[in-house]
Amino acid sequence: MVFSSVIFLFCFLPVVLTIYCLTPKKFKNHTLLLSSLVFYFWGENILVLMLLASTLANYFFALAIGRQSYKHTSYPTRKTLLGLSIVLNLGLLSWYKYSNFFVQEILLDTAGLQSSFTLEWNTIILPLGISFYTFQSMSYVIDVYRGIVPATRSYVDFACYVTSFPQLVAGPIVRYKDIAAQLVKRSTTLDSLHEGVNRFIVGLAKKVLIANTVARSADAIFALPTEQLNAPLAWLGVSCYTLQIYFDFSGYSDMAIGLGKMFGFTFPENFNYPYISKSIQEFWRRWHISLSTWFRDYLYIPLGGNRSAPWRTYLNLWIVFILCGLWHGASWNFIIWGAFHGFFLVLERGRWGAILATIPLVFRHIYTLLIIMVGWTVFRADSIPLAKEMLSAMFGFGEGQPADLTLSYYAGSNILAALTLGIIFSILHKNIIPLKAKRTSLAGFAKNLSLILIFILSISSIASSTYNPFLYFRF
Repeated sequence: MVFSSVIFLFCFLPVVLTIYCLTPKKFKNHTLLLSSLVFYFWGENILVLMLLASTLANYFFALAIGRQSYKHTSYPTRKTLLGLSIVLNLGLLSWYKYSNFFVQEILLDTAGLQSSFTLEWNTIILPLGISFYTFQSMSYVIDVYRGIVPATRSYVDFACYVTSFPQLVAGPIVRYKDIAAQLVKRSTTLDSLHEGVNRFIVGLAKKVLIANTVARSADAIFALPTEQLNAPLAWLGVSCYTLQIYFDFSGYSDMAIGLGKMFGFTFPENFNYPYISKSIQEFWRRWHISLSTWFRDYLYIPLGGNRSAPWRTYLNLWIVFILCGLWHGASWNFIIWGAFHGFFLVLERGRWGAILATIPLVFRHIYTLLIIMVGWTVFRADSIPLAKEMLSAMFGFGEGQPADLTLSYYAGSNILAALTLGIIFSILHKNIIPLKAKRTSLAGFAKNLSLILIFILSISSIASSTYNPFLYFRF
């Protein structure tokens, strides 16, 4: 069940929200937990048991680690418990997400081994959201170990934190410390409900009206054979995907944050206009903020961060971003994408960063967008050979001839409109829709009217199309 589906919008959400508002305060977490399990069971069936088992294990690990104060507990014991919890979490993540890749790509293709187990390994199904809820659980246990937060004694509160359906399957990655107080005490007011609905509608429109529209051209162009691929088509495809992945994921994050507001939670922002960045370092301060800060706090800093010699800092960056690429999926494309970004982050920490700071802003912006779009080409391609073909075509070395399939075939009026809106809203969104305007003001009335019209357009698009994917569901 995706947020941009009719059954979620007109059945699941209204029913759950009504029951939640009628539930006494002391049982609201129970209601949200049960609703979240139903939401997850709808798409994953029996795999909901794995989610519950993982949640229960992390609950007890944290409880055991935090049973006594840090000063009065044996350090090796606490460290051992933490190690076991990390092994469990990463073990489950590795089994479900990377087993097929390891067997097929490493053992069979790279090592050249012949095996009769290929079909058996290929039957391993990736549970939705496992990367997100695993990282949330790990951050909680680690924070308990570090003494940042106390271990909660309420399994319902902790399970509600991990499984909360607004951010369960595609983030943002919420830290327990950020909503610990809200899990115990929160309220749903008319203002928070109004703000949440507004934010949800904006996210829905970004997803349905922009991401889904440009996605059709992106998918079609990336599926073209080499002999039909030329530079204009390749750049159009990459441009469409560049906007698709941003509006797909940021749209989902907006909907998640909006839903959180409806239930009384304040989730962290996950995007801050990343395509206005003037460096790759700035891009990663603006893109998927909850993931980049997670890797910073729980991997980069423990590795030594930038406190060591320059070569060690560069190595730490490479390790973090190769693993960041691998986090997105079990494929060489993702690993190369992570290493590619890590390479430019290393360069920008060195002399190139000092040179870049002296270049006019417009050229720094062009440089950053070029790196981002080349990276997205590798990220989107289904294989390394396809990525090479796309990059060759983009830079004029492709074999395609502009004969049978012209640029206009893939750039119809709806695509051009979505591209234009995508460019505008990735830069000027806050100035176009004043989400903070008072409901009783003229600006508030205009905002509400525009959001109603946007919602109607979004629903019309959903009703008239069966094409409604969420990119980050597979990560």
